[in-house]
Amino acid sequence: MHTLTHEELAALPQGDVRLLDCDIAQNLLTSTELARVAYVAADATPRVFAMLFHWTGHEVVLSTFVPAGKIAALRARPEAAITIDRAAAQPQALLLRGRAQVTEMDGIVPEYVLALHRYGGAEQAAAQVAAVDVPGVRMARIAVQPSWVGVLDFQTRFPGGSTADEFARRGQA
Repeated sequence: MHTLTHEELAALPQGDVRLLDCDIAQNLLTSTELARVAYVAADATPRVFAMLFHWTGHEVVLSTFVPAGKIAALRARPEAAITIDRAAAQPQALLLRGRAQVTEMDGIVPEYVLALHRYGGAEQAAAQVAAVDVPGVRMARIAVQPSWVGVLDFQTRFPGGSTADEFARRGQA
């Protein structure tokens, strides 16, 4: 993987999947920040839910237990948007869009275990897996391969594609 320089990053438009190679994206994809996933529910209204996630290097994998309502909703309307962000003095945000592929499976989704390890460490992950890994458990693996990527760092990349000067003047007549 080639990590983008600041100049290369600045030259890429929002939406370019090569933004996944920048430090901000990679740091957020391996962080313990939650992924906020947006989709359209069965009643045609928008939903957002925060979830643990695992980045495989190609797709964001989310896991849920069957029969969660989001499973049918994402099968019917697989378009999803994901935000992974860090609130700080210099906030950072990774914005992803793609189609969710939902696969139901018997047992625990392997990426769920990997996410538990990243978020809570080996001991906590083992305890959480032991609590849910019972005979008959079914989970759904929700995989989103980004087809659109946006990065905001509020230093070189701003909302709406604005420049630093334009962003500083926001709200002024």
